[in-house]
Amino acid sequence: MYELMVSLEDNGKRMDNVVARHFAGTRPDLEVSRTLIQRMIDKGEILLNGKIVKPGHKVKIDGKISIDLEKLEKENFTEHDGRIPKAEKLPLNIIYEDDDILVVNKPAGMVVHPAHGHYTGTLVNALLNYEGFLTDFNKPKDTKDERRILRPGIVHRLDKDTSGIILIAKNGIALRRLSKQLRDRSVTKKYTAVVKGIIELDEGVIKVPLAKDKKNRVMMKVDEEGGKEAVTYYHVLKRDRKNNFTVLEVSPKTGRTHQIRIHCSHIGHPVLGDVLYNGPAIEGLSRQALHATSISFTHPTKNKPVSFSADLPPDILRFIK
Repeated sequence: MYELMVSLEDNGKRMDNVVARHFAGTRPDLEVSRTLIQRMIDKGEILLNGKIVKPGHKVKIDGKISIDLEKLEKENFTEHDGRIPKAEKLPLNIIYEDDDILVVNKPAGMVVHPAHGHYTGTLVNALLNYEGFLTDFNKPKDTKDERRILRPGIVHRLDKDTSGIILIAKNGIALRRLSKQLRDRSVTKKYTAVVKGIIELDEGVIKVPLAKDKKNRVMMKVDEEGGKEAVTYYHVLKRDRKNNFTVLEVSPKTGRTHQIRIHCSHIGHPVLGDVLYNGPAIEGLSRQALHATSISFTHPTKNKPVSFSADLPPDILRFIK
């Protein structure tokens, strides 16, 4: 059983919303929908203070929510067509590895986790072919109904066409502790973004709430009233006035979907190549010019600060030069 305490921020909110929001921030490897959560609450697989309640029950601060993780993974597996990710011989650029974590430099064009329309060629498919990833925690599990359920330790995600560093846990302790650091915002992630136009300020911060775009399921949008807090810091690395672009080092304080891309577009400087959010198409650049450059955190078992970085990929580097 996985337990979480109702925070002050969630006091008075619906049970299903609180659980869904929690898992969106702590288990990005599981695409947990609110419908799935509601179904589990109705079945008594998610309890409040040991009791069955309705999905719409308003929770109170310090209430204890208990979740059957094994059943959550089964429900998640079933909801996503019951397809089992298979090992594929794909190149893996491993920056660092020990008994607890893997740090990988993901190429642009690779989806992180299998989902609708992307059941092959993903980072998970590549990891399943890598012996170091297949710990007792990460390898496919045999269940009573003879279906194998993968529980990969993907700690956070990157968009398909964003390259760079991604962190992977090799055991449950590492996943829980790293997820907590992400939730507490003690993980520092830095990106390099090439944006349209010249940003005159050497540094700044963008604070604009974001929400899902109900008109387009693949997009997010600025929502000043109902959106979730989203904060992005930026620092100018280079200005190219002749070619009208600026290179930024970007540090998101929060980790909303498409956050950097929307925030840059919102201030009138969309990421080059990001046609989804008004970025101009660039010859020789077949994706958004965004790269996860570095990540810093506390090692989950050694309890010491660590930092890893990934060089800019050739396509972005060629454009900047």
